Amino acid sequence: MGKYRGTRAELSEQNVAEEKRRRRSRKGETRRMEILAAAMRRFAEDGYQNAAIGDIACDVGLSLPGLLHHFPTKVDLLLAILAKRDLDSADFIGHYRADLRGLLRCMVEIFRRNAGMIEVIRAFAILNAESLMKDHPAKAWFFDRTAEMQKHIAATFERAVADGSINAGIDGEAMAAELIAVMDGLQMLWLRDPDRFDMVGGLEAYISRLQTSLGLEG
Repeated sequence: MGKYRGTRAELSEQNVAEEKRRRRSRKGETRRMEILAAAMRRFAEDGYQNAAIGDIACDVGLSLPGLLHHFPTKVDLLLAILAKRDLDSADFIGHYRADLRGLLRCMVEIFRRNAGMIEVIRAFAILNAESLMKDHPAKAWFFDRTAEMQKHIAATFERAVADGSINAGIDGEAMAAELIAVMDGLQMLWLRDPDRFDMVGGLEAYISRLQTSLGLEG
């Protein structure tokens, strides 16, 4: 009996310790999300190069050592933001494998979603431009992201050619580059004057014209 009671007590202690670890983990994850949100705001205002990690710490009520406990360097902070963006965009990546009509509809929906989070989109537009600089820590991420996007959009066009949905003379890679350029350009116009420029409406109009030219109406 004594042995059984001792085992049960040990299990109880383990459960208490495990619950404490879970609470610390949830608290730590909440704090990490607060830091990432603050960093996004700073990157949107100042750009990555000019943003001071000490200012980000102040924004969330932490000392600099307190922030560095979660993210040891500004590069670590940037990479965590990019990783989170990958997760947030995973549903969009999945839609690249849909049919061409579905892909074009999805692009409009992504713009509609983006219109509700201008700080995030502004931060990523600034990071995208800054990543063109030599040795920028986000250079590879933006390069790979654009290459993957173009590859999957081109593949969707090529499947549409193969199944006879669109004309066989359509160049999938060229169409992918055009779509990315249109989306980036419309987004930049919107970021410059969000109160006056309708980014979503601009893309909807372009997609409508594109579907007509491809014979995809309806």
